[in-house]
Amino acid sequence: MKAAPPIVVYEHEPLKADGVRLSAAQLRSLQAYYGEKGVPYFSLIHNGVKFNEYVGVIQVGATTIEVLPKADKHRSEDTWRTMLISMLRATGLFQVHATSSSSLRLRANSILDLYFEIFLSEIEGLLHRGLVKKYGTDESNCTALKGSIVFSRHIRQNVIHKERFFVRHTKYDFYHPLHQILYKTLKLVQRINTNPLLQSRAATLTLWFPEMDDIRVSESTFTRLEFDSKTEPYRNAIEISRLLLLNFHPDLTKGSNHVLALMFDMNLLWERFIYTTLRKMFLQTNPSFRVYPQAKKRFWKPMDGYIASIKPDIVVELDDNECIVLDTKWKNLQGQRPADDDLKQLFVYHKYFTTKMVAMIYPGEFPTVKGKYYGYDDREGMDECSLIGTSIQPDMVKWQGEIAKIVSTWIESGRD
Repeated sequence: MKAAPPIVVYEHEPLKADGVRLSAAQLRSLQAYYGEKGVPYFSLIHNGVKFNEYVGVIQVGATTIEVLPKADKHRSEDTWRTMLISMLRATGLFQVHATSSSSLRLRANSILDLYFEIFLSEIEGLLHRGLVKKYGTDESNCTALKGSIVFSRHIRQNVIHKERFFVRHTKYDFYHPLHQILYKTLKLVQRINTNPLLQSRAATLTLWFPEMDDIRVSESTFTRLEFDSKTEPYRNAIEISRLLLLNFHPDLTKGSNHVLALMFDMNLLWERFIYTTLRKMFLQTNPSFRVYPQAKKRFWKPMDGYIASIKPDIVVELDDNECIVLDTKWKNLQGQRPADDDLKQLFVYHKYFTTKMVAMIYPGEFPTVKGKYYGYDDREGMDECSLIGTSIQPDMVKWQGEIAKIVSTWIESGRD
């Protein structure tokens, strides 16, 4: 497959089928992928698509469309790409163990290249350690009697061949679901990879790996898998296989414009990144603090139907039985006021969590802003909410440290 230069767009940007960046055939593949029910990653517009708040990579045939986050206009594509990959690593969406991270040789140009690189490195590690054999059951027509005879099949197939036995027997070999999934993923990587640096590695590993029959996979295929002490090293490769296989949509018409989508909701990624950062910080500096993601409280119940709940992004229990509530929003305010719905949401958290400290954390550099809510008498009340900004840093360790420092300072100022 001939490699095409990647198309780089940002979240919420349109992409038109102009015949240069995106062809009419590729647009039709995206439209077919969108279908009648739609997908959350993009919406259809006239002669093109418009991307939503999801970021990541979509491959259509040999063309890679990379959707990057963007919270300001002053940073390069490389900066945003590095930041996105670093956030995915920090939040655990790239579970790269020592065997993989130490063997990385490719400086990936896209998230898709990085996933392929990690997967191939995991397979190399498994082959180096030695693949695991497992017990299984096999049915076959043999010239030797072993196991138990399956009489219905034996009679039907061996009326003439008296020297054969159709038997069911136990086997101990490499042929089991873990290897079937990994082999199918290797073949997929060979099929859709457009990076020449990875192509020879994928082909070599496919030759080294035991050949398996093709299987159909679904979500249940992966939920049925069980890992033990011997197969635990397979977990990371299986997770990447699940992501690749379940998000691959073949082109059933011409067979040249398959769609593979690896996309992440930027709001959820930002929420998880802030939670992971604060949890790491408090374990080091304030181990008595407890950080909880999305603590749910009941909010309203109709006479018939389900209870409605409120669910802030992060709740921190302090050491004096007080708590603070944090929400996150991937949006650069750029000097503008926050949305009224966000302020109202923080006010509800005040009441239901009986806390005096709530805040919304945004990307972007601005000093922490504190404000007070008005009471029923139209006078300024005691309930207060804050807006916290954090300047995006290319160095992930430095950025997480800066976030920890800003939030710690805000907590201390509210406890005085």
